[in-house]
Amino acid sequence: MSDWFGIYSIDSAINAGLDLEMPGTNKWRTLDLMNRSIQSRKIMARTVKERARKVVELVVKCAQGAPGILDGDGEERTSDDPQQRVLMRTLAAESIVLLKNTSALLPLNPAQLQGKRVVVVGGNAKAAVLSGGGSASLKPSYFSSAWDGLVAGLGEGVEVVYCEGAAAYMTKPSLDHEMLTFTGERGWLAAWHAHTSEDSMEPLSEALKTQVVDETRMFIGTSIPAGITRRWTMKLTGQLKPRDHERLFEFGMAVAGRAKLWVDDKLIIDNWTVQRRGEEFFNSASTEAVGRCTIKANHSPKIYVEFCNVRSPAPADGDNDETVMDTNPGLRLGGAEVLDEDAEMAKAVELAKSADVVVAVVGLNADWETEGYDRTTLALPRRTDELVSKVAAANPRTVVVTQSGSSIVMPWADEVGTIVHSWYLGNATGEAIADVLLGKKNPSGKLSLSFPKRMEDLPSHGHFGQENGKVRYGEDLFVGYKHYVHRGIPTLFPFGHGLSYTTFEYSGLEISAPKIANNNIEVTASVTVKNTGSLVGSNVVQLYISMPAASHLTHPPIMLKTFVKVRDLAPGKSEKVALRLDKYAVSYWEERIERWSVDAGEYTVRVGSSSEQLPLVGSFKIGKGFEWNGL
Repeated sequence: MSDWFGIYSIDSAINAGLDLEMPGTNKWRTLDLMNRSIQSRKIMARTVKERARKVVELVVKCAQGAPGILDGDGEERTSDDPQQRVLMRTLAAESIVLLKNTSALLPLNPAQLQGKRVVVVGGNAKAAVLSGGGSASLKPSYFSSAWDGLVAGLGEGVEVVYCEGAAAYMTKPSLDHEMLTFTGERGWLAAWHAHTSEDSMEPLSEALKTQVVDETRMFIGTSIPAGITRRWTMKLTGQLKPRDHERLFEFGMAVAGRAKLWVDDKLIIDNWTVQRRGEEFFNSASTEAVGRCTIKANHSPKIYVEFCNVRSPAPADGDNDETVMDTNPGLRLGGAEVLDEDAEMAKAVELAKSADVVVAVVGLNADWETEGYDRTTLALPRRTDELVSKVAAANPRTVVVTQSGSSIVMPWADEVGTIVHSWYLGNATGEAIADVLLGKKNPSGKLSLSFPKRMEDLPSHGHFGQENGKVRYGEDLFVGYKHYVHRGIPTLFPFGHGLSYTTFEYSGLEISAPKIANNNIEVTASVTVKNTGSLVGSNVVQLYISMPAASHLTHPPIMLKTFVKVRDLAPGKSEKVALRLDKYAVSYWEERIERWSVDAGEYTVRVGSSSEQLPLVGSFKIGKGFEWNGL
């Protein structure tokens, strides 16, 4: 199966064994092009049948495992039960990483905060940040923000106050939970209209299909009604939830197609007449067009969008093409209240001064981290770094909770005593963050990547980007922690790092003699882990290998080969764990002979809590090397 729009040929893909072109509406594998390829002897009919047979076999296999695929009504439904919620909350909490707690501010004790004030700041505190963008972004059955989790966890006796301080969005935030139909349902009403002819731009007055849509970022291609004309129009109507104050509101709309937005019958955005090309919807959409209007207090403004699946010309980009978006039409409408950035920052700082504890929830979101897009910086969005620095200076009892799926830099790290990294935690985001911050869960997560001190320290920094369509992977084997260890570059937080509210001690490394038979190897390293703190905790023991020094090839200085998690170890208790190695731990790919190779020699074993904390060292020897093929 190809990636979405990942096919660039007919014969090469067919002959190489690619069974299915995605996203399902063929661009290359049309009946006409396939027949011409067969007639010109670029492909054979039997090869096409083999590819088709594989697709049918997949359909049969899926249907046997989930009969509803064929027998169901095709309606999308949500599965949501208490057991699933408990599991999601547990998994989310276990993945959270305590990066720093030098001030021992965490865990917070709700009982000791009764009658006191907790101030929550940051663009991610109330936002629905549960995943990255693109294919990772799904509609959740429910969502708990960091604000929701903290308010519920702290209880009624604690005053919890919020101020955003600095916005974190790139494009205007989704209005998924702000939009209502005129009958009070969540969402807005979509009506599809065919046009008077296949090539006409004039829609018929009668709708071919209507349905309530509960999101304002829409991949429309999966819901286009059968029998509609090649060019068509979709009309969306709804209303925004009222707010208790008058506000200047800014809307943003990006489209793979063309559209206009009216608010209370006034045209606010024209992304129809002329566009600029953008990166939304797999680089097929316009940039975000914006418009502002004033919304009165306690008023629900009427929202009306008219969308057509034909792109508008973009003369400023040298593109006057008016393509019919028959495979990937899309629309995203967002919006946010317009705030004075300086005043909002000052308000957050003043609130921080008055707080007994400050929790800053900051980071990235699906705008900044998504597929088909490279981040241009490791910095946090907009004025977020400034916010953290100023709030921490105003109140040393500040906890910073960061969210991202990749590395970020923290120029304020030395100014803050407590930092927690929470990734993208899914539905139970806020509940999990509160569980860790309030001590219901002892953090045990570890970093699955390195956080550098600055972007210039990245392995790819010197050759990042492309020239003439070519990307050079100059870091070769020295990716991630291997680069930092090899170059002796200190990280901000190393790969594998993660603290706990308790402490652990490693001792007694024992390594068995290798057992080699049938092109395989078995080695076991044993380590004793002791909880030297005062709380029950879990810890991930990591084992790294260094290849023999006499190797004729260059290898990274250390390589993670296995790990094991010691769970719920009581204070003062010890547990002996076994870390098992096999041929994969000592093999490398020898490209000259196209085989996996295991060298004879002495292999160094290092065990510890991160790639930079490996106190236990031992070794084992392989007397005679060997080679092998396969997986």
